[in-house]
Amino acid sequence: MTAKETGVDTLKYDLLTEIQGRMEAELLQSYLEAHEVPVILIQEAAGHNVYPVMVDGLGRVQVFVPKEKSAEARELLSDFQGRAQE
Repeated sequence: MTAKETGVDTLKYDLLTEIQGRMEAELLQSYLEAHEVPVILIQEAAGHNVYPVMVDGLGRVQVFVPKEKSAEARELLSDFQGRAQE
């Protein structure tokens, strides 16, 4: 799915990352918002299920942040991923 297909204004928002699974995306969203970085999560409708869907990218969630917070968000993402691996 492209940013244009999501309806996200790419003049104001950058794609930070794509995550496999809504739960992990929501954890990242909470982490970023706790550091005052607004987040928009986009997932294809077929991926919104009671049961996790991981086929053909349907479980993939795109994480968008405001362009002016992009550099800060990338540093926080790196920290978030490092903590997840511990």
